[in-house]
Amino acid sequence: MLTQDQITIVKSTVPLLESAGPAITQHFYQRMFSHNPELKDIFNMSHQQSGGQPLALFNAIAAYAKYIDNLPALTSAVERIAHKHITFDIQPEQYDIVGHHLIQTLKELAPGAFTAEVEDAWVAAYQQLADIFIGREAEIYQANARAKGGWQGARLFKVQDKNQESELVTSFILVPVDGQPVVDFQPGQYLGIRLQPDSSDYQEIRQYSLSDRANGSSYRISVKREGIQETSSQPGIVSNYLHDHVEVNDELELFAPAGDFFFTDHQRPVVAISAGVGLTPMISIVETLAAQQYKQPVFFLHACENRAQHSFARRIHELGECLPLSNHIWYRNADSAESNAPLNLNIHHGLMQLNKIKQQLPLENGDFYLCGPVAFMQFAKQQLLELGVDQSRIHYEVFGPHQDF
Repeated sequence: MLTQDQITIVKSTVPLLESAGPAITQHFYQRMFSHNPELKDIFNMSHQQSGGQPLALFNAIAAYAKYIDNLPALTSAVERIAHKHITFDIQPEQYDIVGHHLIQTLKELAPGAFTAEVEDAWVAAYQQLADIFIGREAEIYQANARAKGGWQGARLFKVQDKNQESELVTSFILVPVDGQPVVDFQPGQYLGIRLQPDSSDYQEIRQYSLSDRANGSSYRISVKREGIQETSSQPGIVSNYLHDHVEVNDELELFAPAGDFFFTDHQRPVVAISAGVGLTPMISIVETLAAQQYKQPVFFLHACENRAQHSFARRIHELGECLPLSNHIWYRNADSAESNAPLNLNIHHGLMQLNKIKQQLPLENGDFYLCGPVAFMQFAKQQLLELGVDQSRIHYEVFGPHQDF
């Protein structure tokens, strides 16, 4: 238990952390990977190169220091991170490694300010945080293991089917090699996949949203082929490997479904808003609602580059036959062909402008679910707030290192 003096000391270091910025976590990762290179099999090295992971860790450390005397304010962040850790199979002993390198990093970067008293306070503070995560993650691991079809650690699955959904997105149907049931999941959650592409020096773990309703026997993920980005020397290493090299009957290691972003049934209208491959958890939500014969209005609002990149267009049309569904698509490319479009599809061009359909939307009582690139969700969320939607009814999922907005 932290003493009041230790809490005061940790909070007093916030200006020091903010002045150092992400340099702290960049140094931390360099140090940790140098001394413990085995952890490169766990961490997403593309996020290291892009700077996304160091920035996310810095923000988390700074937030913890600020709210160390008000831990309930961090509950949602802890839950989000704990679920992500589950799909990396993080174990308690790894927290000791991380803690050691974090303390040593602070000592090395600020030797004058990081006195013995400050070190003692930060050691106690880190242990408190580690205990919170270890405890919560143990609960999730145990719940997964006890559930029907559940498991802990990696489980071997094979690809039962592989289907191209659009120009960039391919779906993989995954069934367990042992032939036993698989645990159900909440629509909107993801699972972790571990593999080692031929071009990678390390095992790679990635999280992909489940894109179907739970059925107790298989999972479906729908993966976008990521293109080359200037921020990484090996972008999309896993997505391209899945597209180009993983075929039917190939085997993959999966970690049980997790994630704190999922549909909650409040028996009120549902609005699914997505862009690009962000539609995958939304497909899961709408598939689930259709299976339940949901009676409340459902809105599927999606944005993508053009018709060729519009995934699941036909399936959403089919689901509209058994749901009170309003289906809108925004093609950024105004030259997209509109022939043969499903009859229930409302086509728009340019950026998604919710103001143009505000009369149709359940602004006063609907639940709004957002998924896609961060810039898109910032754009959509701001529009919803300006239209009067209460922030408590706006829910979102972010790919990669978490960012608040």
